[in-house]
Amino acid sequence: MGLMRRKNQEASVDVLPSPQTSDEKGPFTNVHLNAPHDDPETSLHRGLKSRQITMIAIGGAIGTGLIIGTGSALAKAGPLSILISYTIVGFIVYMVMCALGEMAAYLPIQSGFTGYAARFCDPALGFSLGYTYWFKYIIVTPNQLTAAALVIQYWVPREKVNPGVFIAVFLVTIIAINYLGIKYFGEIEFWLSSIKVLTIVGLLILSLVLVLGGGPDHDRKGFRYWKNPGAMKPAYGTGDTGRFLGLWSTFVTATFAYLGTELVGVTVGEAQNPRRVIPRAIKLTFWRIVVFYVLSVLLIGMLVPYNSNALSFATKQTTGASASPFVVAMIESGISGLPGFLNACILIFVFSAANSDLYIATRTLYGLAKEGNSHRLFAVTDRRGVPIYALGLSASIACIAFLNVSDDSTKVFKYFVNLVTIFGLLTWISILVTHIYFVKARRAQGIEKHQLAYTAPFGLYGTYFALAFCILIAIFKNFDVFVYVEGREGGEHFDTSNFITGYLGIPLYLIMIFGYKLLTHTKGQTPLTADLITGKEAIDLEEEEFLANKAAKQSDKKGGGWFYRRFVSWLF
Repeated sequence: MGLMRRKNQEASVDVLPSPQTSDEKGPFTNVHLNAPHDDPETSLHRGLKSRQITMIAIGGAIGTGLIIGTGSALAKAGPLSILISYTIVGFIVYMVMCALGEMAAYLPIQSGFTGYAARFCDPALGFSLGYTYWFKYIIVTPNQLTAAALVIQYWVPREKVNPGVFIAVFLVTIIAINYLGIKYFGEIEFWLSSIKVLTIVGLLILSLVLVLGGGPDHDRKGFRYWKNPGAMKPAYGTGDTGRFLGLWSTFVTATFAYLGTELVGVTVGEAQNPRRVIPRAIKLTFWRIVVFYVLSVLLIGMLVPYNSNALSFATKQTTGASASPFVVAMIESGISGLPGFLNACILIFVFSAANSDLYIATRTLYGLAKEGNSHRLFAVTDRRGVPIYALGLSASIACIAFLNVSDDSTKVFKYFVNLVTIFGLLTWISILVTHIYFVKARRAQGIEKHQLAYTAPFGLYGTYFALAFCILIAIFKNFDVFVYVEGREGGEHFDTSNFITGYLGIPLYLIMIFGYKLLTHTKGQTPLTADLITGKEAIDLEEEEFLANKAAKQSDKKGGGWFYRRFVSWLF
């Protein structure tokens, strides 16, 4: 693995790839013998500013899973169940982000967390993690494009304009945004994420007003619906067993609502002053989870009973405002006219998700090439630091969104999406495993906590807890395929199609790990062979130069940004 080459600086450091060796400073392993060197032709630009990184972190945690997906969870298991599941999974997500933040702040390399897995744990894990993560996003991107076209049908019926037209428009737009470079991508995503935040905050304020009786019906609901029809709804059974199964089913919904939060780990290679920016984004993640997710599901559970006819209708919708429990709350409180506005906000949510998903797919393929696990062509960047060939391939695959224009292919596409969503959980698991190896290596090589820019607040205890829970969810996430459901299309006693698509991702992930080890004969890292040094010196020098330039610029200013830094920047 090469070192980062600092632009506009005469002195640069390059370490040539070498096989496993031992010297007086300690043994390090570098198995990526085919990885291209870090030169201007294969280097990203650190163009993401602090405010952009933190807002992108928010954008990765806010999506249609929150504004729409909570409705189906509420209808299935009741308000207390979704409050418990979203709170616990939110804590798990925070543990994952803390683990990632500790590694990213110490060594913000361009290949992201796939590089950490290869350097600190096992090259085979880095290989499998990289490709499963890339598979996930080259499928999710076209799915988001299709969702955007479906949202448009709220205003323009399918019979009037073919959805393929809107898919083409959105696809060309996100390709252009990604091609313009990280400077423009970061700025556009900043404003899109800002709109997301304002939308959620507005919905939370409106929901609180409705709970307290400030709506047109002047009905102060409080916790009425927690008593009748109840706080927990039995599912797949009766009594305590049914309530537990209902609760567990919402853990799966909550997990996939949080997926994508790890986007910060992909941006570390393009962040300005990452050792300050990344920890700040991680620390604020906790409060964003509490405010945006936990408070949202609490208020929705107070406003809408799980047996609401309007909620039952909403959960049968595919996308758009009609599928949102917030709209159900508005309707039941006597508010009309807002669904159209909320639909426009959902369109922005979906467009932002498609834009960031293409970015993730591109940077993941780039990271694989940097690690020598893909053709070196995909590591080539243009003068703006954009991996153009990785972008071209990822964008070309996104064209499968046009298949979803046909009704016949919709079902197949949903199965495909179900197949790759497990990769999100496997990503969290891989990050947590890598963090365990990183901490053990750090201790073995004498690197103390005070030498780190950020440390996970719960240490390895939090990592082990989150890892155990993620593995549990991954194993039992599709437990309902074994449950008898009358009239189910996939099978009343056993849903074969959902079983295959829900669990096939796990053996694929393992096959890539063991297949890589079998073909390359590589060995896993030990605490003493894990490479914690390569690239650090160049990053240290780059950080010093950035801070010096920043201090020089600030000395020329007369405190005009004091109000923003004091009262506004904590939010963003």
